This record gives sequence, C-alpha cells and structure tokens, in this order.
Amino acid sequence: MSKGIKLKTFRNFFRSKQIGGIILLLCVVISLSVANSTLGKKFEDLLSLVIGYSSETFSIEYSLAAWINDGLMAVFFLLVGLEIKREIIEGELSSPRKAAMPIFAALGGMVLPALAYSLFNSNTATSSGWGIPMATDIAFALGVLSLLGKRVPPSLKIFLAALAIVDDLGAILVIAFFYTDELHLAQLLYAAGIMAFLVLLNRLGVKKLFFYIIPGIFLWYFVHHSGIHATIAGVLLAMTIPTNKGRNTSPLEKLEHMLVRPVNFLIMPIFALANTNIKFESNMVDGLLSPMGLGILGGLIIAKPIGITLFSWLSVRLGFSALPSQSTWKHIFGLGMLAGIGFTMSIFIALLSFRSMEYQLGAKFSVLVASVIAGISGYFFLSRLNKNILLNRKKLLRRRKLSVNPRT
Repeated sequence: MSKGIKLKTFRNFFRSKQIGGIILLLCVVISLSVANSTLGKKFEDLLSLVIGYSSETFSIEYSLAAWINDGLMAVFFLLVGLEIKREIIEGELSSPRKAAMPIFAALGGMVLPALAYSLFNSNTATSSGWGIPMATDIAFALGVLSLLGKRVPPSLKIFLAALAIVDDLGAILVIAFFYTDELHLAQLLYAAGIMAFLVLLNRLGVKKLFFYIIPGIFLWYFVHHSGIHATIAGVLLAMTIPTNKGRNTSPLEKLEHMLVRPVNFLIMPIFALANTNIKFESNMVDGLLSPMGLGILGGLIIAKPIGITLFSWLSVRLGFSALPSQSTWKHIFGLGMLAGIGFTMSIFIALLSFRSMEYQLGAKFSVLVASVIAGISGYFFLSRLNKNILLNRKKLLRRRKLSVNPRT
C-alpha cells in the first residue's frame, strides 16, 4: 500500500472514531436520562425481551441485551481484529521498531492498572474485576485528542491509535483466557474445524468475502456454545481474512471499510444505550470508595498514565524505540491520562466479571466517573502543556533576536 493510501486510510479511521465518540457520548446521556426517568422500567423490560428460536438440537434464543453484548459486539471485535491484522501486516505494528513503543506502552497501561485493582480487591468478592481498568476506549480517547487539534503533534494521534489497538488485543486475550466459564469440548471441536476451513480458504487464495462470512456465522454459534465468549469468534474470523501489502485493495480492507461506519455509528451507540442505563442512587457515591470503586478509579486515573509512561520510557531506554516526533515525555503522560478513558471495553469486561447486578452497576458507575475524570484531566493537561511549549518557544526566539541585535 502506498504512503498516500496509508495516510488516507488513517484519516478515515481517525475521523470515524472521532465522530463515533461524539455519538457515543450522546447515547450515554440518553441512556442515563431514560434510566432515571419514568421510562426506566420499560427500558429494562425491553432489554430483557427474549428473541430467537430454540429446539432440542438447536438453540439461538437470548434476551435483547444478550444479542447486543454477544452478537453485535462480535461484529465490533471483528473490526478490531481486522484493524489489528492490518497494523501488523502494513501499519504501525509492521516492524519491531514501529511496534515496540505502542506495545510497551499498552503493556504498562494494562499491567499496572490490573495490579492497582488487585491491591484494593485482594481476597474480596470483587477480586475478579481486575481486568476492568486495563482497557482503553479508542473512540472516546481519539475523540478527546481530536478536540486539541493542532495543539498536539500529529504523531501522538497515530501513537494513541496504535496503543489502543494493542490494548484491544490485550483485552481480547484477557477475555479469552480469564473470563471464560466451563468449556464444552464438542462445540469447541466444531469451532476448530470451521476455523481450519477458513484458514484453508485463505491459503487457497479465495478472495470473495461471502465464503468467509457464512462460515464465520457458524463459527460464532459454536464458539458461543463452547463456553468461550462469543465475541472472540469475531477476532478469529478477522485473522483469516486475506490481505496484502500492495496497492490493490485487499478483502480485509474492503471488509474493514464496510464495517467502520456501522460499528462506530450503530453498534457502539446501541451498546452504550443498553449498558449505561444506570439508575442513580444515593449510595453510589459511597460505592466509589469501596474496594471495587477505588480499584477502578485508581487503575484508570492513576496507574494507567504511570504504566504507559514508565513502560514507554523503558522501551526508549533499552533502545527498542524512540519518542514520537515533536513530542516530549509530558506528552506521553498526557496521552496516558486520556488512555484512562475505559468506557466501552471496561464496561464490557465488568459485565463478564460479575454475576451480581449490584456489582455490575457499581462497576459501570465507577468506570463512567473514572472515564470522565481521565478525559477532562487529559485534555486540560495536554492543552496547558501546549501553551507552555509555545510560550517557551517565543521566549527563545526573543533571546535569539536580542543576541543578534543587542540594541533592540
């Protein structure tokens, strides 16, 4: 793929994430408003509505909420998988030096928040939620960064996108290995057989997306019934979609282009509507000071920027990478603050972490508060940082002028 096409692809990707973040925010406001109005109970009943078909040999009957979280979110994960594969093949993760810093940064942004949560929740009923503060919401984070416009180096936007994509991969692995209940071997074998068939299609050079999507639907069904979370099927399918490094548009790029807008403008807003319907109660603020609340707040607001900055520094110190162009370590720390916007993936992991509705609501509220704090503080930190840099540049220019012409 040529440099011009790469830049165009990234601009489209960034623009869709930016606008998608604004729509997400509106849906959060709508969902919270509905939940705290007279329509709240009716909305809950709608989400509990069972849709589908079930028989002795075939069952595909779930609540509307389950269809959103297991079905629509599988399409979201399919897009995430496509983005990850594209970045590995031809993007910001395509070479060890390019990939080193985003990978290190993402690891720091996952490990330290998980440790911070575990520190507060060790040997408690909420200890299973350690994966909640590990995630970064790429749509919201890029959306906030976009508000800064030219006040931040363009390289930071690319770095944040790459970091968030690696972070998504980490979240996928965490869900697959740590948030899976009992496994059903027969269903798992059927899923493995379909996956082998998809890989064979790729090896044989089959380019038509139809031949991947249809088996992909069956892959989702068997993965769902195997005990592994159904969304993993989206990622597995993405890994089999053919791509290339040439100028010609690959099947992967076609599918990614087809999914970007439906995911950002439809699927994610529906997820936000369905999963941020939090009814505010007086004891919710007290819940922020519970071990779970402190673990989520501390993980996303404090441990996230520290982990990202520390591990980024290590990658540079060890000679694996270099700072993004025109950026400083303060920029990286500010970016780490924005990465504390967990939202979508954090709420998704919260739903997998707890069976108790009380814990789920408490975790959602904590994620919401932490994400708002992270977004606002990150925005103002980077905005203020830019002002200081501009002032220092002006002072330096004045000194140079005075040294050249002392009389002035």
